[in-house]
Amino acid sequence: MPTELKTTGWDFVTTKVDKRAIQHQNPEDPREHLKELEEKGEVTVIHMTEENRPITVETLLGRSKRIPTNKLWHHKSCGQCGNIPGYPTSIMWFMNRLGLEYLDETHQTSCTAWNYHGSGTSNLVALAAVAVRNWHRAYETGYYPLIHCGTSFGNYKEIRNLLVEHQELRDEVRRIMNKVGRDLVIPEEIVHYSEWLHVLRKEVAAMKIYDVSHVVATVHPACHVWKMIPEDVIYDGSIYGGERPAPTTAILLELGAQVRDYSTWYDCCGFGFRHILTEREFSRSFSLERKIKVMVEEAQSDVAITQDTGCTTTLDKNQWIGKAHGYDYELPVMADVQFAALLAGADPYKVAQLQWHTAGWEKLLDKIGIDWRTSKQQYESYLEELKAGKAPDQLYPLPMV
Repeated sequence: MPTELKTTGWDFVTTKVDKRAIQHQNPEDPREHLKELEEKGEVTVIHMTEENRPITVETLLGRSKRIPTNKLWHHKSCGQCGNIPGYPTSIMWFMNRLGLEYLDETHQTSCTAWNYHGSGTSNLVALAAVAVRNWHRAYETGYYPLIHCGTSFGNYKEIRNLLVEHQELRDEVRRIMNKVGRDLVIPEEIVHYSEWLHVLRKEVAAMKIYDVSHVVATVHPACHVWKMIPEDVIYDGSIYGGERPAPTTAILLELGAQVRDYSTWYDCCGFGFRHILTEREFSRSFSLERKIKVMVEEAQSDVAITQDTGCTTTLDKNQWIGKAHGYDYELPVMADVQFAALLAGADPYKVAQLQWHTAGWEKLLDKIGIDWRTSKQQYESYLEELKAGKAPDQLYPLPMV
């Protein structure tokens, strides 16, 4: 029988996080050095203020991390906006419901980390300059950056550490920033949207209108969220005994879903950047054999829940390849914030935008009791109205031009 997640007394199926190995490496806290650099006038730090309403959590090594919850600058994901647009829409939908202030930035660039991880056209100075340019853009607006993409999140944490540690890199980036009229700016914390969802999980769960106690969820934690700079990741003693990252799993438990373990939880989703560009069939086979198949067979999962762009895309859009081998798993895949939004009454088509997903999700919504058929009819009528010239609905009032 598959094992459900227990908040106490958990027996692990597979590898635990080895805190001792990370402690043995004795990673320094870059925030201390960042403070010293700020005092010397070498960098400008984006500080959280009372307006950001930060909530303090504990990371892997027991360090405190502050997560801002308000007045946030959305650093969106190129892959989300292009492949799974209901992902960022669900984040902003919740912020609207919670009455929070945010800026849907129109002058953001890509983080360019895809090039870096795919052995493409980037280099360290360019990568750092792009990060600082985006941070400075957030700084000048007065909003605190919230990173949607796990790859950008991991990349930015590495860049922050490297900028803090290496004078030569700071000098090169500062020279580039001066040419475009910007300063060397670094946030005091690098924050991922799943951390924001984690600290507000009780408020989000309070909006729930559907019972999911009979729904089995399996979690794929994104490699670039928790394996890069692991000492910065949030852990909680009530989640897998504090031996696995808390975000995503915690919101599912708060929503009342059954969270079940599976033996390949640690594995990559199959995306991996380089091999999805050069060995695409390997990515497709890996995502099916090592993730989807295992979730279904070991946990009898109803839905796979993720926290990153590439993971959602890879696990959702590659299941068709299994049909060539007689597989028929078709496990719905969505981000934690999409799943939460659906349970809070968000429209499956206009907000969660599940029509962009490839793996079938209709049976899951039937099991939950969400009337997606009516939503589909209304959406199709809405599309006809758009064709006839109606102005599209907006999540928020557009600025006057």
